[in-house]
Amino acid sequence: MRVRHLLLVILAFTLPACAQARQKPYFLHLPGIGGERITEQWLLSGLKAGGVDAEYRMYDWTDGDIGLPALLAHDENIARAKKISELLATHIRNNPDQRVIVSSHSGGCGLAVWTLESLPDNLQIDTLVMIAPALSPQYDLTRALKHVKGRLYVFSSPADIVVGTGTRLFGTIDGVKSESAGLHGFVCPANADKEQYGKLVPLPYRNEWLPLYGNAGTHICAMRVVFARDFIAPLLLTGKIPTPTTRPAEK
Repeated sequence: MRVRHLLLVILAFTLPACAQARQKPYFLHLPGIGGERITEQWLLSGLKAGGVDAEYRMYDWTDGDIGLPALLAHDENIARAKKISELLATHIRNNPDQRVIVSSHSGGCGLAVWTLESLPDNLQIDTLVMIAPALSPQYDLTRALKHVKGRLYVFSSPADIVVGTGTRLFGTIDGVKSESAGLHGFVCPANADKEQYGKLVPLPYRNEWLPLYGNAGTHICAMRVVFARDFIAPLLLTGKIPTPTTRPAEK
């Protein structure tokens, strides 16, 4: 009986630990000003195919008010980000050992930044991904980066006219009429926290991405299934930038 009792005690302590070890990451995606479209599904499908086994959630912050109205609704977007932050904070508190990944595209990158800025000081996510961010390059990411344990990966492309000509004409998600960070990446402001900016990993477009992944550097190309599967997924799984030497098999 003593042996049986001892075994039950051991199981009581080890089973919860094993369950935690097997817990899938929580993956939150924030789409661009077009809301939940097929491009967002491409990204998530590619990540799943690439082995990122996660608890996926997409939050369409536009509430159906898509396009320029979503881009220009600065005050509403700040309020929307606050709501997302509250939901994310609740999830983190309820799942303190779960890895949390947030990805964002275009205008959604602004919502991602404001969401992290609104988190309580003691809460962090593990990884942040920005694809073609429609946020001004000089925006100070310090406050947001304080809520990131690991890395912020930023995908940019000089061929992306949406975050070039587009935001020079209509403005960035933070209300600046200039090119966005999605064109050439972010610039660290003079007063920013350089240590926090050390978490930022710039991923500018590379010409070999076209023959390898069908990524031509346009506004949605980094969302394509093959690129998500064969580049972004390995990046998230290993923390290393993929350096393939052969063309991946087409999906």
